[in-house]
Amino acid sequence: MKLLPNHRAHDARHLIQRWRMLARKSGCQVRTLCEVDGLPVLAIESAAAQKGMPAAYLSSGVHGDEPGAAWGLLTWAEKQVRELKRGSFLIAPCLNPVGLTLNTRADHRGIDINRRFHDAEDVICGPWQRWITGKAMRFGLCLHEDYDAQGIYLYELNHARQTAGHGIIERCSSVIAPDPRKNIDGQRAKGGVIRRRTLPTHLPGMPEAIELHQRGCPLTVTFETPSEFDLDTRVRAQASFIKAAMEAFPAS
Repeated sequence: MKLLPNHRAHDARHLIQRWRMLARKSGCQVRTLCEVDGLPVLAIESAAAQKGMPAAYLSSGVHGDEPGAAWGLLTWAEKQVRELKRGSFLIAPCLNPVGLTLNTRADHRGIDINRRFHDAEDVICGPWQRWITGKAMRFGLCLHEDYDAQGIYLYELNHARQTAGHGIIERCSSVIAPDPRKNIDGQRAKGGVIRRRTLPTHLPGMPEAIELHQRGCPLTVTFETPSEFDLDTRVRAQASFIKAAMEAFPAS
């Protein structure tokens, strides 16, 4: 059975409605960070996160032409009602809803917000900053897709000496195999894992994962599925990745 009809892939309103329904079931709080062209940018907080327990941060929909990530996050979450009730989670389910609707990387202004997370004055990233400021996080998962990808891969920013990404990739590689390339986007890769030991300085702005890391999130992982693969398979791979990450980093 298909998880998502193809014609719903860019239906941001339906995605948002499903998240509101899930929040009610799981006792999570829904915040509207801002509204762009009539579409809300939501933030979801579990009850434990509201009490200040260190949270798992999950986000998707930064780029609207990467629908597998947004629907993969929802697919995972809808099967985790019990865990959302008791665990600590901060979730940004679709940070660029207009981009999702238009099937474009950019937002409603034609801007790539994944180079704007440092900007407190940005209409989306500013409210996002105000939301996460002061929030304790155990780790962050930023979900994306890549049309050049030949399989799944991830970027890891980690304070610890040991790389965590290989174990996660192994756990979710049954859906889509790891990208075999040894160089991905100018970075050395091994088995679909890019471990960044220093922050990149060549970017024109600040991506979400790096901004999270600089704000004290000890581990951030950016996961990529190949956007030229079948949509349903990508959704499954995204959900499988989140499950694998949760197993790799259980709450103490």
